[in-house]
Amino acid sequence: MPTHKLYMDSIKSCYLKEFNAEVTNITGNMIELDKTLFYPIGGGQDWDQGIIKHHNKQINVLEVKGREKVTHLVESNHDLEIGQTIEGQIDWKRRYAHMKMHTAQHLISAVVYDLFDGVRTVGNQIRHNRSRIDFNPINFDDVMLTELITETNERIKRGAELKVKIMSRDEINEIMPPERTNMDLVPPNVENLRVVVIGDNLDLCPCAGTHIQNISEIGEVEFLGKKSKGKGTQRFSYTLKDFQK
Repeated sequence: MPTHKLYMDSIKSCYLKEFNAEVTNITGNMIELDKTLFYPIGGGQDWDQGIIKHHNKQINVLEVKGREKVTHLVESNHDLEIGQTIEGQIDWKRRYAHMKMHTAQHLISAVVYDLFDGVRTVGNQIRHNRSRIDFNPINFDDVMLTELITETNERIKRGAELKVKIMSRDEINEIMPPERTNMDLVPPNVENLRVVVIGDNLDLCPCAGTHIQNISEIGEVEFLGKKSKGKGTQRFSYTLKDFQK
């Protein structure tokens, strides 16, 4: 059975810090649970860390991966057994940083698309302290970068709520051009998708990541640098002013 990913249920569920679950499989130090709050690496976003508790013992969760079935890499000295009930607790500082960074990525991608004639997001990497987005086709100059950062931070100040919906491909394409939502990257056999929406369709994007409830929580985006990746692609790197808080 697939792992129930609790953080995907709603935007509010991304803020949960603790959960109870049952151990369903053990392969060495790789633990599977019937449900989890731990985000597995994927979609450009790094994994959650934290602890698993049972019988007054705490076991560090070092890495999390998988799509249908999520596996948790834990310390080698665990004594977990299949069928046990555990309590999981995520590293909230790391999780919340990912939530803000990932939401900032959606917002920046929307602003670039709006300001620069439909430039596409073709890649990203979301980390807790710095992140990057690859855009194509574009060649940022200083004026463009200033405009991008200024507009992004102005939108953050105004704020906009986020929500999660399940939508069909046709419903998504009626609202947003397919090239903006990268629908060509979604396997054609997938009909219904989890979609993250910012405000009144300020951005709408199929996404399985974790996000904040309002873009005002991002704080302020700071530009770190740009790098050419060839064939009209530029990498835009950024951080958040308060990422250490």
